[in-house]
Amino acid sequence: MTTLPIDEVLPELISALKSRGRAVLQAPPGAGKTTRVPLAMLQADLCQGRIVMLEPRRLAARAAAERMAETLGEPMGKTVGYRVRGESKVSKGTRIEVVTEGILTQMLQSNPDLPGVGAVIFDEFHERSLNADLGLALCLEVAGALREDLMLLVMSATLDTEPVGQLMNAPLVTSEGRSFPVDIRWLNHPLGVGARRLEAFTDLIVQAERNTRATGGSILAFLPGEREIRQAEAALSSQLPAQCDVFPLFGAMPFADQRKAISPSINGRKVVLATSIAETSLTIPDVRVVVDMGQARRSRFNPGSGMSRLVTERVTRAEATQRAGRAGRVASGICYRLWSKGEEGALATFPPAEIEATDLTGLVLELSLWGAEPSELSFLTQPPEGAMAESRSLLTMLGALDGKGWITDHGRALAAFPLHPRLGHMLVRAGTQAAQLAALLAERDPLKGAPADLLLRLEALRNRQTFQQNRPWPANKGVLDRIKAETRRLETHSKKGTKKLSPAAMAAMAYPDRIGQRRKGDMPRYILSGGKGAVLDASDPLASAPFILAVDTDGNPREAKIRMAVRISEGEIRDLFADQIEWTNSCEWSKRERRVIARRKERFGAISLEERVWKDVPPEIVAKAMLDGVRDLGLRFNGAAARLAARVELVRADGVDLPDFSLEGLMASLEDWLLPMLSGVRNADDWKRFDLLPALRSRLDWSQTQELDRRAPGSFETPLGRKVPIDYGSETPEIAVRLQEVFGVTKHPIVGGTPLKITLLSPAQRPIQITRDLPGFWTGSYAEVRKDMRAQYPKHPWPEDPTQADPTLRAKARKN
Repeated sequence: MTTLPIDEVLPELISALKSRGRAVLQAPPGAGKTTRVPLAMLQADLCQGRIVMLEPRRLAARAAAERMAETLGEPMGKTVGYRVRGESKVSKGTRIEVVTEGILTQMLQSNPDLPGVGAVIFDEFHERSLNADLGLALCLEVAGALREDLMLLVMSATLDTEPVGQLMNAPLVTSEGRSFPVDIRWLNHPLGVGARRLEAFTDLIVQAERNTRATGGSILAFLPGEREIRQAEAALSSQLPAQCDVFPLFGAMPFADQRKAISPSINGRKVVLATSIAETSLTIPDVRVVVDMGQARRSRFNPGSGMSRLVTERVTRAEATQRAGRAGRVASGICYRLWSKGEEGALATFPPAEIEATDLTGLVLELSLWGAEPSELSFLTQPPEGAMAESRSLLTMLGALDGKGWITDHGRALAAFPLHPRLGHMLVRAGTQAAQLAALLAERDPLKGAPADLLLRLEALRNRQTFQQNRPWPANKGVLDRIKAETRRLETHSKKGTKKLSPAAMAAMAYPDRIGQRRKGDMPRYILSGGKGAVLDASDPLASAPFILAVDTDGNPREAKIRMAVRISEGEIRDLFADQIEWTNSCEWSKRERRVIARRKERFGAISLEERVWKDVPPEIVAKAMLDGVRDLGLRFNGAAARLAARVELVRADGVDLPDFSLEGLMASLEDWLLPMLSGVRNADDWKRFDLLPALRSRLDWSQTQELDRRAPGSFETPLGRKVPIDYGSETPEIAVRLQEVFGVTKHPIVGGTPLKITLLSPAQRPIQITRDLPGFWTGSYAEVRKDMRAQYPKHPWPEDPTQADPTLRAKARKN
């Protein structure tokens, strides 16, 4: 066999596994760890059972198994075999079994002690897939509780391996690898927003091919996904010389086509247009040039579809380094990057772990089946609690978990399906008739630019050619073919349904929280049964539908745009969810109508199927709804209520323990003081007439009222016995009183230790003097005031010495 860099550390690795039973191996791409390590473990006779190695992708699993079988000179399925979704090549004599990551979870859930398995290898662990994280956590628990002899090995290309070693309490083994220099070439300037990125990328490939014809070797070009690969393939077909082959390479391709891409080219020179599948887990011979578009597809939870979807993001520095390294595997190479050197610093260091960003519903179901909380297992990254809570809520709605969070028999059935629990629930309930719909909803939309109607997609699936003859929207053949293949596989895993169901009814089983009821108004806005809002394009044929089922939206948290939906009837809703539809009483404040509205509603979740007037509503319920009206309309203080609030706040400012009468304090405590007083108040007009003073007074007990009156009396009693309200709304307490009414007052009134501000009024109630020193006024400016006032009001008394005069509100007595 050809010597590979990993060979140098194999003795150290085997020794570590013999002594500790577990290890972490760090080796760069191309070191040979995937194909050499399992064979070395088998040759060293480290364990009696099978060696199970996990690969993140089906192509990598098959390719690794084939390479190891070829090394042994044996057919596939003898000593080395593989198992992936829908395909298996193993035998009783198989000792090394390469599997995709979900297979291990199924094995553990079926037989936690993993009978017949002696070692588990987690390859390409740096990709941090959700299944790999879960598989390692479960294996660590099994090894600690059931199988002390179970050997565990984590292999990673770029991951910081120290945290994994600490988690496993395992030694670290590092292979430096071997690579040749790679010349990195960036763009001179950023492409900019709105640039034709794919066109620039294919131009870069053509340029790279011309520049490297003399040196030979193949070109590996990285793109984010199948759509971009197909577009680039079409563009390059007329731009590259005939002796240069072009091969696509992505995970959903048939295996035979994938093998063509990774096999040596007949013409000796080729361009491979690949996704990130070619970063680390596959070896493509004779690659001397890499062209990197700088994008990657990642699994992200899409709240619009309620499932994980692949999204396009910028590559991280770790991914860019791995891609560039592919050009230096056999000789010096070149890497062309579709970004400028200045943009490099904005790249993230590592991609996030899938457990931090994807939908966790499947994880919650697996953990519930296992019978453990995530905190009880050794996860390298603990799952976010918020995402876990949302997933538990969905599983409870689907009947997979009971009210206490325990898995139900239905949940166990869902866990057996290789599908998102939403779609598994639909298959269990509807049977084989739902297989095609489940496969469609699990894939990306095959009709780009078409209206939202789900039935159009099913029509394209039934007969693509007829569909294209009659419809203007192009149907993606590759996507449709994958949906058909998945349909056949799902049909073998499901039972025949007992009742014929419409596509809408079946989809509603998967998305009970996405049934939308059209709101009033011209725009097609919908309230979804789960409580969120959504909107259809006004020109969409479904825009007039009173009820729809939104199977995909853009996920906007305020009002999501519906991308795919289907019309559903009220009868279907009632038939499907009869046990969840209930009559509820609703008494709420309407901002639009500015009144309390009481209704009895027949509801499914947040949507209302029927409404009736709620008669004989208990007064206390109306009053509570009116509190929201008060919050909407605001507190309305009349003069006396405002003065009382000002008095209380003045005394509170001196440190006296009284209730909070500030506007904020009153609004925060409406239930305590206002609610009992709102009897008969139901609308804005009632509230406008409402007198706040009695309600405010009710906040003060007898002793508090006495203390308030002592420190800040509500009124000033004139010598005539008339009570004049004191205004505490300004900095100084003040009153307004007719000058003649305070004749004879020789001592200025004091309130709370502060002289009362007195506005002296003329007989016509107009201010003539403001004073805080009434005795000083009598002896000072009163003489001038008297002179002016006698001329204006000769019928009223203006004595020379007001301190000796009797107070009065009358004019002078007429002379006979």
